[in-house]
Amino acid sequence: MAGAEWSIPLGILVFIVALLFAVYYYMKYKKVFLIVFVASIATYVFAAFYTWDVFELNKNWIMGMLSISTLLMFGLAKYFSNLVLNPVKPHTSLKEKNNY
Repeated sequence: MAGAEWSIPLGILVFIVALLFAVYYYMKYKKVFLIVFVASIATYVFAAFYTWDVFELNKNWIMGMLSISTLLMFGLAKYFSNLVLNPVKPHTSLKEKNNY
């Protein structure tokens, strides 16, 4: 197995550039989720490059790994999008509280 000579510096560079873009968008739009979104994508890219380098994967294995991870993420997104969270309703009396 290779020592991941190029994937770690490239991953760190991708993460830093993505973080700079996220901070810029936060300063512009004042939304925290943009930072988390961009950082998670950069981390995913770093993980893919690292796996590619360490296991010396060829083009077919890389496409397979990316396809499986994409399907996994689609499945998780579908599962979490179908969850229904019931908010706790404020109550004004002890009698109403016991009914929940």
